[in-house]
Amino acid sequence: MTSSGLRRLRALKTPAGIQRFLDELPYNLSYTARSPKKVLDDRTASCLEGGIFAAAALRVIGFPPLIFDLEAEQDTDHVVAIFKVRGHWGAVAKSNFTGCRYREPVYRSLRELAMSYFNIYFNLRGERTLRRYSRPVNLARFDHLHWMTTEKPIWFIAEYLCEIPHISLLTPAMERNLTRVDRRTLRGEMVGHRKK
Repeated sequence: MTSSGLRRLRALKTPAGIQRFLDELPYNLSYTARSPKKVLDDRTASCLEGGIFAAAALRVIGFPPLIFDLEAEQDTDHVVAIFKVRGHWGAVAKSNFTGCRYREPVYRSLRELAMSYFNIYFNLRGERTLRRYSRPVNLARFDHLHWMTTEKPIWFIAEYLCEIPHISLLTPAMERNLTRVDRRTLRGEMVGHRKK
C-alpha cells in the first residue's frame, strides 16, 4: 500500500468510519475482484470487494484483517469484514441491500452475528436465502499474494471461501417452513438498490 493509500485508510479511524466510506462508494455490479488498493483507485466496490477492503482498513487501524462468508441458496453469498470490541463481534460490509451492511459490536458469537442478517437476507423473489456461515478467515494468510495492493484480481480469496467448511444456521424443517418477505420489507431493503 502506498503511503497516501495508508493515510486514506488511517483517516477512516473506526469501523463506523470505514462503513461510511463504503456507503459513499457506488455499488459495483461488474464481475470483478478488486484489491483494496484498486477499490481506493476506482472508487467502487461489490460485496466481495467491500468486505475485503474493510478488512484491510480494519488492519490499518489496528484490528486483525478478518472476514467471514455468509452462504446463501438461490442467492449470492455475502462477504463481511468482522471485528471484535470488548469480546463482542461487529461487522462492516458493502451491499446493494440496505440491511446487509454494518453491525455494531454487540454480538456474543459469530452465530449471533450471522443470524442478525437472516431476516433481511433474501433474493428478488422474496425468498429468505441465508443458510450457513464460515469461520473467521484472517486475510494475513494471503499476504504473500499481496492481496491488499495487487493490480490483479483477488479471486483466490473468493475461491478459498468456497472451499472452507460452513456452519448451518437452520434445520431442514426450519428451511421448509420459511415465509417469503412481505412487499413492505422488500421495498425498504431496496432503497438505494443499484440495478445498472
